[in-house]
Amino acid sequence: MTPEHTRLITALRELRADAGLSLVALAERTAYSKSSWERYLNGKALPPRQAVQDLCRLADHPQGRPLALWEIAESSWSRRSAATPQPAPSPSTDGPPPPPMEAATTEGPRRRLGRSRLLVLLASACSVIAGGVAVVLLFLLLGSEAPRDEPSPASVPFSLAPLCHGTACEGRDPMRLICGIGPDTLATYRTATGAHVELRHSEKCGASWVRTWGTEIGDRVDVTADGPTHSVRVGNAEDAAAFVYTGMTEVTVGSTVRACFRPASADGERECFESRVTEPSARTSSPSVQLGSEQA
Repeated sequence: MTPEHTRLITALRELRADAGLSLVALAERTAYSKSSWERYLNGKALPPRQAVQDLCRLADHPQGRPLALWEIAESSWSRRSAATPQPAPSPSTDGPPPPPMEAATTEGPRRRLGRSRLLVLLASACSVIAGGVAVVLLFLLLGSEAPRDEPSPASVPFSLAPLCHGTACEGRDPMRLICGIGPDTLATYRTATGAHVELRHSEKCGASWVRTWGTEIGDRVDVTADGPTHSVRVGNAEDAAAFVYTGMTEVTVGSTVRACFRPASADGERECFESRVTEPSARTSSPSVQLGSEQA
């Protein structure tokens, strides 16, 4: 499984968790069977583009980022399939006899050599074109969502286990570090501008962060607990059409996590809310808390 495929699976599993649907429920609401969804979500097969769109619809999630991840994974998958050598056909004993061999002259080897060079050039050109598309998509996607000092995509291992915990997660991207699979939602809030803001928490990573969507270019969200404040700004139309995440902040049971939304409008008010990290058994299924607004 490639790193590109791993990132896609991480996003799909979070979508499924947000939708709150079992594999059976997914099969009932889409054109894909329970066994197909099991293969898609466990990385055994690359899902069709339509399956990704259906999962976004069921989770009420913008399609921009998941489809960009799918485009990257699909391009990588196609290149890998094309590069896999195919076994030579077995000789048949009852078929027509093979064509006569070329005369032992220099013309035959030259002709075969020319064909081989042509095939190599064509294969190289196709790889460059496909690879270029993947690189461009990857640049556009990661350029808007990942901190500049994060490791390159090629360094992300194939494991779906979280890649940090506690202090090691501070300020880092929850999706890149695979803390975004099955997190808890500590609190939800809808701003005066219609944006959605959620306080998210990963017990396995010992960290919390904020995600937001339905935003406008220039909006900003902050998250803070017992340490530094981490912010993210909606920088372009692609950000506004997808989920945007802050960096993570280290938390433990008992920590109070605070999120603030700052609208792009100069005369808009800052809106803040907070939640306390509790034991998993004490968390409600649909938390929501509002502390009010402050003048920006």
